[in-house]
Amino acid sequence: MSDEEQEPLTPQAALDQKYMKLALEQAELAAQIGEVPIGAVVVCGGEVVAVAHNRREIDNDPSAHAEFLAMQKASKKLGRWRLSGCTVYVTLEPCLMCAGLMVNARIDRCVFGAFDPKGGATGTLFDVSSDSRLNHEFAVLGGVLAEEASAQLKAFFKERRQINKL
Repeated sequence: MSDEEQEPLTPQAALDQKYMKLALEQAELAAQIGEVPIGAVVVCGGEVVAVAHNRREIDNDPSAHAEFLAMQKASKKLGRWRLSGCTVYVTLEPCLMCAGLMVNARIDRCVFGAFDPKGGATGTLFDVSSDSRLNHEFAVLGGVLAEEASAQLKAFFKERRQINKL
């Protein structure tokens, strides 16, 4: 099927792409300051309540992952630690720490771009999102705008390798 003949997106798929594009913009901001280009957006009740990007290097903070920071901001803005009713959009599949925070924050859904074969904890390497031994499970949709998210990461690391050769 050619691009012109593709089925139209469902309303939810269109929203997922819209919010993932915002996360990709956040990832670009991370790259501009020398951080690994990962961005995140938290949406609750159809509204963007928080955006963030990686800040581990800038903040000297191992927990300063994009989705972790976005969930912290969302909690502050909403005035509650439970993020039920919220969806987290992130450009790279969450790690164990971030997926664990999603469980603890009681998010409804996580939508991510690129799969992470080395550390993905929402289905690739681990699946914290649907582990019945934990006190909460959440829905996951991976691969939304995956090519764009993956391209950002590849370009960033390619540039880093070239700089390190100098």
